[in-house]
Amino acid sequence: MKLFLLTIVCSLLLLSCDQKSKVEKAIEETPVNKIKVERFDKQFFETSPNDLAKLKKQYPYFFSPAINDSVWINKMTAPIWREVYTEVEKKYASIDRIQDEMETLVQHMKYYFPKTKTPKLITLISDMDYTNKAIYADSLVIISLELYLGKDHKFYTFPKYLKQNFEERQMMPDVVKSFSLGKIAPPTDKNLLSQMIYFGKQLYLKDLLLPEYSDAEKMGYTPEQIVWCQENESYIWRYFIEREMLFSDEQKLTSRFIDPAPFSKFYLEIDNDSPGQVGSWIGWQIVRSFMTNNDVTVDRLLKTDAKEIFEKSKYKPKK
Repeated sequence: MKLFLLTIVCSLLLLSCDQKSKVEKAIEETPVNKIKVERFDKQFFETSPNDLAKLKKQYPYFFSPAINDSVWINKMTAPIWREVYTEVEKKYASIDRIQDEMETLVQHMKYYFPKTKTPKLITLISDMDYTNKAIYADSLVIISLELYLGKDHKFYTFPKYLKQNFEERQMMPDVVKSFSLGKIAPPTDKNLLSQMIYFGKQLYLKDLLLPEYSDAEKMGYTPEQIVWCQENESYIWRYFIEREMLFSDEQKLTSRFIDPAPFSKFYLEIDNDSPGQVGSWIGWQIVRSFMTNNDVTVDRLLKTDAKEIFEKSKYKPKK
């Protein structure tokens, strides 16, 4: 009997791997034009203040008319920003690897979303705005290189839970997160379940578009934080159910379990061991379960409301 079950399991695994290889092979054959790269960061800091007008004409979308030229000239010449530029140049003298990863990502985007355009990649040095590290804007992908110098870089005075994602490896997950904003409508309901499923959909897109990335990288966690979620999945779910949180509109639940934070707020001893955003992580597992147990397209998934996804997911936390 055990041998029979083992044979079935092995057959299912082989079938799954074969199916995955077929999808990945089809993706590899998806034609993608060579992605053009423009180093606005280099052009900005290597342009003379006297030639600022030429740069503004070339990149009008980076220069707000409301900002006086003196602000840009100050940034060009200020010692601290010159030092930031030096550090960016040191790490990203070449961005060939980033360009290659973007082309692989766009292949996946075109496979699942055929109308996707091949974007131009523009790198820049912004203002350390960690909420907009990478922006996908239809025909443009904009990456702020000063926010990918490595979590231990001397420039970063941010909290640990934020700067742990200031790594080069987080660029593509950040691009997918921005891309997803144009594919997934924000939830109309404000309850916790709707928020969980919304971010679960975002993370599921990373499953599809970044298959070689680990769950920790997709989530923005450390490997230890992913393990914590896996080991406590049943407990987290029971906590939500017993306190009738799923369909609650209480605003504090979003900050406790969805928003980026150093830890999630159960108001228990486990808080300091937990990562933030465990509600999003659980939402991800629900969406994965829904896709496993239902024959639906990705497009259909993204349009399905949270309640239907939850009811049809047959989600059961791992014990």
